[in-house]
Amino acid sequence: MRNIAIKGVDHSRRSVLAIGTDYPRGHALAAHDHRRAQFLFAVNGAMNVETEDGEWTVLPSNAVMIPAGVVHAVTMDGVSTRSLYIEPSAVPWFPVRCRVVAVSPLLRELLVAAVDMDVELNVEDDFSAHGRETAVVQLILHELRDLAPLPVELPLPRHPGLRALCTRYLAGPSIHDSPARWAGRLHISERTLHRLLISETGMSASSWMQRACILHALPKLSAGVSVTSVASELGYSTPAAFAAMCTRVSGAPPSSYRARVTTPTPG
Repeated sequence: MRNIAIKGVDHSRRSVLAIGTDYPRGHALAAHDHRRAQFLFAVNGAMNVETEDGEWTVLPSNAVMIPAGVVHAVTMDGVSTRSLYIEPSAVPWFPVRCRVVAVSPLLRELLVAAVDMDVELNVEDDFSAHGRETAVVQLILHELRDLAPLPVELPLPRHPGLRALCTRYLAGPSIHDSPARWAGRLHISERTLHRLLISETGMSASSWMQRACILHALPKLSAGVSVTSVASELGYSTPAAFAAMCTRVSGAPPSSYRARVTTPTPG
């Protein structure tokens, strides 16, 4: 199924529905939730998913697992998605928080195949039956169950003033900003700021800022923007300094993310 809203087919008795959707560049989905669990994969382009708990950057070749009932907003940059909407009873092992995972070549092709299958919406899945459709769905669920999370989450605090500062920083992060400036804006000491961020996000102010810079940079790198340009935008004096920070925080150099540019699947 392609370019249809889940609410139009959510009544289906099938436990897994696969929908492909094409979004224009810069498209934003306002905060919403689904009755079903969602596995959201972008064939091409990058996405950013935000919930009350945090933000997740989703690069090409990655996907995000969104639990049923979790309110989330999504911003996209020229994205074509392949989504699975799954009855919670079919995936009792689904995570209770959003989770970004790597999509293997096998899983990618299974998702594309699932979207292109003709399904009878009013027929209940029979997982004991034979046939290509049943085999594809069963294999997809098997693959999903063993996916490990990637370190691309940025927790957001609940404290209103601190959350506002974090949201503003995410819109245009820079290494020239500092915890001292944040503390001044909130009229608290820098030590209090650190304690507040650690208690609400599990990260120190400097670590949170560095992670925000990296997650801002990754979609640009995956789209082919040069390391020099990204480093300059974030305020680094040299590409080497940015590369060192990227490697330390994300576990991989910038060049590895630039290599993840993918070619859209025809059709």
